[in-house]
Amino acid sequence: MIGLCTDSNAQMPADLVARYRVTVVPLTVTIDGEPFLEGEELGADAFYARMAATPPPAVTTGAPSPGRFAAAYQTLADAGATEILSVHLGSAISGTFNAARVAAASAPVPVRLVDTGTASFAVACCVWEAAEALAAGAGVEEAASTAAAVADRTGNVFVLSALDLARAGGRLSRAAEADLAGDAIPVLRLAGGSYQAVARARTVDEAADAMAGAVLDDAAAGSPLRVGISIADAAAAPLWAALEQRLAGRPGIADLVRYRVGPSVGVHTGPGTAGAMWYPVSRT
Repeated sequence: MIGLCTDSNAQMPADLVARYRVTVVPLTVTIDGEPFLEGEELGADAFYARMAATPPPAVTTGAPSPGRFAAAYQTLADAGATEILSVHLGSAISGTFNAARVAAASAPVPVRLVDTGTASFAVACCVWEAAEALAAGAGVEEAASTAAAVADRTGNVFVLSALDLARAGGRLSRAAEADLAGDAIPVLRLAGGSYQAVARARTVDEAADAMAGAVLDDAAAGSPLRVGISIADAAAAPLWAALEQRLAGRPGIADLVRYRVGPSVGVHTGPGTAGAMWYPVSRT
């Protein structure tokens, strides 16, 4: 049996975690000096409630310790895993991968690590396709290669309410700022390390049309897509429903899941975020 492990920054929804029996190792989110384990001690709702305070709290994120990964690998081995595939947040972004590497050196069974080079639900996409490969009978090396290849094939589109966080992070280009000037819902995508404007929407329906259009254009251009649609908090829920309505059951959409933008990502994007991330299916 090949065990499957990832970290909480992947934002992997509970239905995918259960479907593929994925072990999720939590990052630490520290709010005003108080540490919480993402997804275990601090969920999305509690996080955004804390972020709504005036003034907003000081928030930092931290990688899991090697000990947490060691415990996860031991649990998988105890459950019968003879090998483990561990797929993680990019090493250039976080110390998470290095912590997993340290733990893997003394794990009770061989651990094949994958540095995805990416973050957030793009990591979940890598895990998702690796899990499909394993379910189809692939060995650990083939599944690892499958996971590594997905990161460069993911697409994304989203809206942000907290543009100040995008500016602070240095990812909102001047061109995007100019495109989004005025009273508009900013529809963006992340490409080449910066946010690029996709559309200027005046209403939730216009934003949902723009986001769904980006997904369906890719679906029409190639292989069927596996898609995750996301919201940060309740304020973005209307977009979640509108986007799902436009994508569910459409040609080229092989699978559609909902997920929440949790603390380790939400600290960079803020409340009001909603969007979609997708990748083309390599196996049918």
